[in-house]
Amino acid sequence: MGEEIQSFLNHLSVEKGFSGNTIDAYRNDLNQLASFLEENQGYKPEWSTVDRNLLISYILDLKERNYASATVARKVAAVKSFFGFMVADGVLSSDPTENLSSPKVGKSLPKPLSTGEVEALLAEPAKGSTPEAKRDVAMIELLYAGGMRVSELVSLNTGDVNLEAGFARCLGKGAKERIIPIHQQAIKAVDEYMVVARPRLLRDEEEEALFLNRRGERLTRQGFWLILKAHAIAAGIKRAVTPHTLRHSFATHILSGGADLRAVQELLGHANISSTQIYTHLTSEHVRQAYEKAHPRA
Repeated sequence: MGEEIQSFLNHLSVEKGFSGNTIDAYRNDLNQLASFLEENQGYKPEWSTVDRNLLISYILDLKERNYASATVARKVAAVKSFFGFMVADGVLSSDPTENLSSPKVGKSLPKPLSTGEVEALLAEPAKGSTPEAKRDVAMIELLYAGGMRVSELVSLNTGDVNLEAGFARCLGKGAKERIIPIHQQAIKAVDEYMVVARPRLLRDEEEEALFLNRRGERLTRQGFWLILKAHAIAAGIKRAVTPHTLRHSFATHILSGGADLRAVQELLGHANISSTQIYTHLTSEHVRQAYEKAHPRA
């Protein structure tokens, strides 16, 4: 079963250009299905023996294990893609997922930080003078300045930021490159990190990663998440703050400030405008205020 999964993952990587993180998610989801089949069949099954009823049992098992509807829907989507690939590739003659329905998932609105909470979050690492503190200020400033994904942030190399011109170059989903402008405060924070702090964290002169951990290696997504979580708690922010929270906050705040939706789509690296339009619901109060201020009869 693993051979077919690997063949599908290779297809996603080579032909579809999916990112490593997306491929890892597919691998985990499909390996979970394979484990379920082996445990419940009592023998090592073949993909050709999988039918719709067996897949329904798998979905029910996920629900009984209290997976969120969004997670179950993602796993079902991965399974559908996988079986669709095997039919197209001639491995299977029929697709057992053809009439398989996914859990309905409502589109939940992002919950951005207030501008005051962002200020408090940025002020927390700024209290320190260690190389790590200066690095943390630079990372949070940069993430909030351009709405990057955390995978894009930690993938940055030193040559990807041009502080003189005020922009960063990052690779988004599907290896699509985009240029993100950086405001002056973020430029200052990144410059101070690169000049003062990064040399103190560096162990190997050939290391290209912009943001380093204490061992002088590229900081990971998990490492940044833990750093952000600690600073959010120290700043007194009561709810969970993730790297995606800052991305949501960036989009909401600049739309509230009057930014064009298409420009925000480009900054976020959304392939479709519908992905960006979710933020318009968050700025309705701003629109209402502008309407009442501008309309002669309001």
